[in-house]
Amino acid sequence: MTRYIIIGAGAVGASLAAEFETHAIPYVLVGRGAQIAHIARHGLSYRRAAENRIVRLNTADTAAPPALRQGDILVLAVKAQDVEATTEFWAWRDVEGSGFASELPLVTLQNGLAAEDTALRRFDRVYAASIRIPARYTVTGEVVVGGEPNVGIVALGCYPAGLDDTALSIVADLAKAGYLAEARPDIRRWKAAKLEHNVTNAVELFAGSPELHSKAAASLAKEARTVLVVAGYDPAAPSEWTIDISSWRVAPESGIKPGQQSTWQSFTRGASSEVDYLNGEIVRLARIHGIAAPLNAAFQQAAARLALEGRQPGTRDIAEICSVVAGGVAL
Repeated sequence: MTRYIIIGAGAVGASLAAEFETHAIPYVLVGRGAQIAHIARHGLSYRRAAENRIVRLNTADTAAPPALRQGDILVLAVKAQDVEATTEFWAWRDVEGSGFASELPLVTLQNGLAAEDTALRRFDRVYAASIRIPARYTVTGEVVVGGEPNVGIVALGCYPAGLDDTALSIVADLAKAGYLAEARPDIRRWKAAKLEHNVTNAVELFAGSPELHSKAAASLAKEARTVLVVAGYDPAAPSEWTIDISSWRVAPESGIKPGQQSTWQSFTRGASSEVDYLNGEIVRLARIHGIAAPLNAAFQQAAARLALEGRQPGTRDIAEICSVVAGGVAL
């Protein structure tokens, strides 16, 4: 029987474990620090629009990871910046019977485009996923999910392309667990489309008028799309979904508010952020292909400055960044 080893107990990983627990899908949630210790001792405080409950989960600390066995599927639910260290830790762990974990299927749930190539250095079978889930983790032991009626939306396929029985099985389990899930043979296009959206996360780190926020977000996404196309990507359009996502929404009573996506949450918790793998990925591709991405570069630098100074979101005005870009002056 398939068992999922969910690595990372943040908003995405913990909510996935909670839904697997609810729907009797075998799993172990592996994490570290105060979050996994709290969940192991007290359960996960799992909040959705229609309920608020404590869910007892099967957990393990990274310091004492579960023994792996044939049939396990590893699910990476850490941030993009942690994929290198995490895959190094897991790849060469023994699997009961024979072989290494590197021979087991590995699912990547990260934003950006870097996780899969990093994983392929050590893992033979990588399954990339583009996941949209309005979830918040800012309080130890608590995860809030605002999606309704389904938890979130997932596209998943073999990386770099194709589908196989394992991909179809994972998608079926995700659907059973309450996700709108679809198998896609062209998963790189869906990852690129998600990145086009995720570069706007950086806007949420800065104070400013709604109008300026909206303008900056639109400009970041437009610049990102231009770079992605030049780099050979063809970002998928929402109209290409073959599953019906028309009734899915973020429940207004869930407590999930606009402007509090994963990057904002990382800064709020004082954790490392994935900006270098979002805006920074666009900047990297632009440099490789000899074009400019000044706005994404400016927000990447501004976010780095915010982190270096240990400042919270909203303590610098977005107008400063936009005016600097307009003036052609480096931050």
